Amino acid sequence: MDFEIPEDLKMVQSLVRDFVRDQLKPLERDLLGRAAGLKDARAYLPAEIEDRLAKMATEIGLWGLGVPEDLGGMGLSVLGNCLAEEEIAQTIVPFTFGDVSPILFECNTEQREKYFLPHFHRQKQAYIALLEPQDPAGFPGMQATAVRSNGDFVINGTKLSFSRPGDSYFAVVFAATDREGHQPTCFLVDKGTPGFTVTGGEETVGWRTQIKAPLSLRFGDCKVPAQNVLGQPERAFHLGRKWLPSRRLIRGARCVGVGQRLLEEARAQAESWESYGQHISRRPSIECALADIAVNIHACRLVVYEAACKADASANIKREAAMVKLFATQMIRTVADRVSHVFNGPPYIQGLPMQRLCSDALVASTTDLALELQSSIIASDIMKGLKV
Repeated sequence: MDFEIPEDLKMVQSLVRDFVRDQLKPLERDLLGRAAGLKDARAYLPAEIEDRLAKMATEIGLWGLGVPEDLGGMGLSVLGNCLAEEEIAQTIVPFTFGDVSPILFECNTEQREKYFLPHFHRQKQAYIALLEPQDPAGFPGMQATAVRSNGDFVINGTKLSFSRPGDSYFAVVFAATDREGHQPTCFLVDKGTPGFTVTGGEETVGWRTQIKAPLSLRFGDCKVPAQNVLGQPERAFHLGRKWLPSRRLIRGARCVGVGQRLLEEARAQAESWESYGQHISRRPSIECALADIAVNIHACRLVVYEAACKADASANIKREAAMVKLFATQMIRTVADRVSHVFNGPPYIQGLPMQRLCSDALVASTTDLALELQSSIIASDIMKGLKV
């Protein structure tokens, strides 16, 4: 078994690591706030800084790492994307290098020009509207409806989106076109379409910026032309399906990156704090906590990389993707718990990167219901007699 990373991917990894270290991490203090009481803390970078970073990333060939080449991106391999995402996740600065939801990869030629490319080139925000207020965690039956009318569709209902707000945007809306709401259709809805309004999502300034309120997208007799259907009617859940396993691996890599940064913060804490005249790093309980963090991160990294190599070899990674999602979520929860021990309490200290890293990691942890689904996938393969 070859554990060596190819040289070309090492180069990409190095470029991303340098960019994160030199360009992103120095901006963390501005996001966390410099004023007394952290009343100037922010959730997002100012537009002019984002423009500068995007231009730099484009110039050195890092824009669109996970976007296919035929859509204008780098078309990086799954392993390459995992290596890059692991580095990106080690900062709280929300810069994505042109990441685009794979749902939009399914745009047809006309839709690519009108929606995908403007979004990819940062000219428009895409509000992914899948969740609903009455059921923000799952989708047993969507309440938002889209009824056919003279060849078009009329949408009614309310959706939620955790996408970043923008002045220019379009919505990627999932609405029920069947009676039960189990087979929704996906629509691309333009800003300013009659019957379509957006509220909420204003950026909160201050130390509570990590708590981001969702956008509320309301549709009242909103008429959408049939050509704005993304993919096939009643096949919305199949959009981007072929990308889902690899995206789970990339999310796992992100957990590895967050865990690595948490470990660095815990190490710095252990080195700097003293108790009874001795650094706490020499306490057996602290040593065990640090070792446990390191072992969990290393194990998760190996699981992610092995699955990524299989994906790049065109192997079926459905089971491996489920394993990565399950283990990475458990890992980040364990790491956050051990870090809390090193900090002698919940490490939600205002004004430190730890606060947002732990908040983001735990908030992003998959729901127990989703984890049960991954366990079911793995168990199903075991019962079929497949080797673990």
